[in-house]
Amino acid sequence: EVQLVESGGGLVQPGKPLQLACETSGFTASNYYITWVRRAPGKGLEWVATTYTDWERTAIAESVKGRFTVSRNVAKTTLFLQMNTLKPEDTAVYYCAASNTWSRATMDAPITTETFDYWGQGTQVTVSS
Repeated sequence: EVQLVESGGGLVQPGKPLQLACETSGFTASNYYITWVRRAPGKGLEWVATTYTDWERTAIAESVKGRFTVSRNVAKTTLFLQMNTLKPEDTAVYYCAASNTWSRATMDAPITTETFDYWGQGTQVTVSS
């Protein structure tokens, strides 16, 4: 069974860091693009970052560039989204998703559940004092 499981969410103060994990199983995740998206309260899905199928290169959205980075474990089964200097506007449910194909241009279009092949259940991040 294909699974992506996010963890690490929680309540954090503005300016503090938080690291999310996306643990994959049931498929060869290193053959897929793994994308982080988020949904803020009352808003649509927003692209955050995508790790390419080599699990080395990552594209980061301008809205979080310089604050968010992505790393992986040696086994190439888990990706980590390191979020630094968090802001209240980063409050959202964060999802990781897998897809066979990906393009930067696609991330500018509305993201739906059809955009990716597999989804995790999401993890809530709340940035508040």
